[in-house]
Amino acid sequence: MGAFLTAMIVVGALAGSVRAGEIIDRILAVVGGELILLSDATVALRFGLVEAPPEGVDPIGAALDALIDRELQLFEVNRYVPPEPERAAIDGQMAVVRARFATAEDFQAALAESGISEAVLRSRIRDTLRIASYRSQRFAAALEPSDEELLRYYRMREAEFTRDGVLQPFGEVRDQLRRRVAAERSASLINEWLATLRRRADVQVLYGVK
Repeated sequence: MGAFLTAMIVVGALAGSVRAGEIIDRILAVVGGELILLSDATVALRFGLVEAPPEGVDPIGAALDALIDRELQLFEVNRYVPPEPERAAIDGQMAVVRARFATAEDFQAALAESGISEAVLRSRIRDTLRIASYRSQRFAAALEPSDEELLRYYRMREAEFTRDGVLQPFGEVRDQLRRRVAAERSASLINEWLATLRRRADVQVLYGVK
């Protein structure tokens, strides 16, 4: 098994055939028995399924990290089965992905070059929406800050809400405060949750291993 995990694999061989000039793929990580391939990382970056990393950050390493987190979340999603995303929501995200390309022909060419179909891309978008739905259900109650919390946050950061030397009234910035506090709390809770999932899971990272 160890030799298998560190070996280069051929995409065509997984499909049952190998042809001259076939693109060689390789395993970047194994998460709970599920393989994450180099092609998965490049597809995720090309079609915007993961956030592009800041300049100077290894894009494959960043994409792999995001895909590991994604796989761990999908394990949880499949255990609890949140409601299916609406077709319109999937269509909307597909439109966002298509908009990354200048023409419909460019989009289709990118799919062909990446070795995936539109149906596969749609399935991955569906999973992204399922993860978002699950996270919303799991953390929604904990994310809503009380007025006391918002006021405390406001008082600790009055300089950020001062314009031309005048402090904006709490009531005028309350919605902005609520969104900011909820976003910060969401990021913290999700990071803690993902760290827990990683500790519990069998994650083998092979990227960068010689």
